[in-house]
Amino acid sequence: MPSSRRLVLSLSLAGLAALGAYAWYANRPPAVLPGGTQPAGAQGGPAAAGTAGAKAVPGGAGAAQGAPVVVETHTVGTRALADDVSAVGSLVSNESVVLRPEVSGRIEAIRFRDGEAVRHGEVLIEFDAAVQRAELQQARASLTLAESNFRRSQDLFSRSFVSRSSLDNARSQLEVARAGVALAQARLARMQIRAPFGGVVGIRSVSPGDFVKDGEAMINLEDIATLKVDFRLPELYLDRVRPGQTVEIASDVLAGERFAATVEAIDPLVDAQGRAVRLRASLPNPELRLRPGVFVRVRLILAERADVVVVPEAALVPAPGNTQFVYRVAEGKAQRVEVRIGARRDAMVEVVEGVQAGEVVVTAGQLKLRDGAAVKVAGAPAGVARAD
Repeated sequence: MPSSRRLVLSLSLAGLAALGAYAWYANRPPAVLPGGTQPAGAQGGPAAAGTAGAKAVPGGAGAAQGAPVVVETHTVGTRALADDVSAVGSLVSNESVVLRPEVSGRIEAIRFRDGEAVRHGEVLIEFDAAVQRAELQQARASLTLAESNFRRSQDLFSRSFVSRSSLDNARSQLEVARAGVALAQARLARMQIRAPFGGVVGIRSVSPGDFVKDGEAMINLEDIATLKVDFRLPELYLDRVRPGQTVEIASDVLAGERFAATVEAIDPLVDAQGRAVRLRASLPNPELRLRPGVFVRVRLILAERADVVVVPEAALVPAPGNTQFVYRVAEGKAQRVEVRIGARRDAMVEVVEGVQAGEVVVTAGQLKLRDGAAVKVAGAPAGVARAD
């Protein structure tokens, strides 16, 4: 048994030695003869075969590096651009009032329907005014008597039958009677609630026969043919806002629609808590589609600028250091250009510095580009920069 183990061990060691010798022979460097030539056997070795195979591959890595990159482009243009600021606000009635009686009384009649339009001066609510009408009738009777006494006194005074003091007394009684009529008429008028302006009445909370105390709320009246837009802006915009500027209004109530308003007033007092200034704009509402209290988004146009250079947002490539650049296409090559941008509108970006109108910039395929790389515009012959 020990002799068998020694035999197996010896054979294993011999096999390992043979494998090591073969590996050394297969990987040894080729012998070089004087003059730089290799032996004939070395030329047919594995290394030579690998080199020949690499040279035989057509269109290798070197050819791929020179291929143009397919991109999409856009011609830089100009457009009118507005400097603006956005805020939120609320719609307010042009005029708004809650009608309340000046005296207590019982409602006799209601002359309107809830939610309907009324004219200025139209009677809306009437109270029971029997007592006031009787007082007016009594005052008018007293006035008639006073007028007769005054005419009689004038006639007697002209004939020297009465003194001037009697005439003055009759005149005074006449004036008192006239004042009594005016007082009675005023008391009777207070038994009617009239519309102080034209507008739309709200939903009433009283009915005929109700006894209402003086000062009790009965109905609201809103003038909504024109609406006011109240909003606030940070105080840093104070020197850039002025009456007459245009305001663009948008609301979720009428999604997708825009309405034009005009700044009418600027509050002279800046809010010390929020450091904001309050503004009010006027918004025509002839079709009564918008209502007071609605939340709106406000875009105040501070200034209009013409011929502003713009590029699509897709052309911008961010870079370290909070900078932006674009690839400009010229003579079939991509040129990396750092740009300074301004306002953004509708997927377009203002370019303050870097490119000019009429130049062509890459809008798709920037990730494959480097400065100076050859480009081919998608859908155009090689070397032609087709603009969108």
